[in-house]
Amino acid sequence: MKRLEDYIESIYDFPKKGVIFRDVTSLLADKDGLKLAIDKIQSLIASEEFDVVVAPESRGFLFGMPIAYNLNKSFVPVRKKGKLPRETISQDYDLEYGTATLQMHSDSIKPGQKVIIIDDLIATGGTIDAIVKMVSKLGGDVVGIYALIELVDLKAREKLNGINLKSCITYKGE
Repeated sequence: MKRLEDYIESIYDFPKKGVIFRDVTSLLADKDGLKLAIDKIQSLIASEEFDVVVAPESRGFLFGMPIAYNLNKSFVPVRKKGKLPRETISQDYDLEYGTATLQMHSDSIKPGQKVIIIDDLIATGGTIDAIVKMVSKLGGDVVGIYALIELVDLKAREKLNGINLKSCITYKGE
């Protein structure tokens, strides 16, 4: 039986020299790999009490949505600025060369709801930190963060103020 790591392709020097890009599309293209990934992330969540799954575009959607469906929870998409049609809240976050903005609908989280965040890969934690801030602005409580892959050397955990973060696979380096 293949391990989850066996489905991840490592692309060297992408998007720039010295970076190893962990490509999940090879996992998504294999029915056994996809099932294994969803099952593994879902197993990390097994003991968590929560109301809502939140995930950022685009690859976070690929893992968050089926888990929300499997666990009979609602799903809230987080999108890049200008992609949501109704009233939104926004949060800027830092990129390597500038900033970007994420948005979610302003009525997507109700005060007091317990929220988990699911993403494919956590690197520096900037995206996740922005989502945590938006959920908090709406009165929600982030009780856990779950990822397929975590790049541990980029120290995302330091930005997350003690919020529980679990990942299926960890890699060192960028």
